[in-house]
Amino acid sequence: MIFSRYPEQKLSVRLVFPLAIALVLTCPTATLAKDAIVYAGGNWAAVDRGDACVALGRSARIAAKGKVQATAGFAFARDRRRWGEFHARLRRMPRAGSSVILTVGSQPFLLTARGNWAWSRGPLQEQAIIAAVRSASGMRVEARDLGGQRFSDPYALDGAPTAIDAAAACAGKIQPH
Repeated sequence: MIFSRYPEQKLSVRLVFPLAIALVLTCPTATLAKDAIVYAGGNWAAVDRGDACVALGRSARIAAKGKVQATAGFAFARDRRRWGEFHARLRRMPRAGSSVILTVGSQPFLLTARGNWAWSRGPLQEQAIIAAVRSASGMRVEARDLGGQRFSDPYALDGAPTAIDAAAACAGKIQPH
């Protein structure tokens, strides 16, 4: 067996590819004809979606069957309109008017939210979030749900920097005219 000396790699390989497939299938813009996994490692994957490439991670809190799985990622559009835009799908609907906060390591970022989705607020914040991800081991997205209860979606960042770099490189490819 190839990984017999390194059991943690065997476990990682067995978990990463199903994670990558699950991320492709659970994201709303996924179309199987276009989606191609560019990189999968740690807890993250980079996916080519045709007009954009995204680095995607799934929350460490696995959703029960029939519930929304929290995901987060960074989008890189080939037209460069979105370059490193952070997005998160929340496992619960946040209360109207409540703040949605991304905390990377110990650094907080206020996000813009609509429905159970939240996004970064612009290029400067996106650069700061990516820089923070490169030096942190975890992040979380927090908000208050419709009942006023605080909830948190935690993420491990193993593989995130490489997935971000792979998604940026993927989107930077020159498209034939």
